[in-house]
Amino acid sequence: MPAPTTTPLGVVLARTAKTAGRAFDQALAAAGGSQPVWQILISLKTRPAANQRELADTVGIQGATLTHHLNGMETTGLVTRRRDPANRRVHLVELTETGEQLFRKLATAAIAHDQRLRKGFTDTEITQLTDLLHRLATNVTDT
Repeated sequence: MPAPTTTPLGVVLARTAKTAGRAFDQALAAAGGSQPVWQILISLKTRPAANQRELADTVGIQGATLTHHLNGMETTGLVTRRRDPANRRVHLVELTETGEQLFRKLATAAIAHDQRLRKGFTDTEITQLTDLLHRLATNVTDT
């Protein structure tokens, strides 16, 4: 088999994703957060009182991992957890005012990061890139 003449697309994509992900991690850390905290906060903003199972599904993490993050977030006053009156086995998670404040800080950092990613691209190119990335994802998820 001959050596490839160009870097395989998957390698370029993986490296780019890691670079962009690290930059996003750094932007969120500078604002006082992290990607897991950001994902939980933004999920709670779209659904103000979510149960832990729904929240884990939305964020895309295991229940035990979510519990670990929520423990820390509850300790620092970002969220509260309470039993659902309709089902005492279910815990509802809600943002506190401190959580709302951190959400706003992290949202500002996320918007700035997105603007940084878009730098030098036209709106048409962003649309094309988005479409191409969706097609790549479809290529690897279709069987």
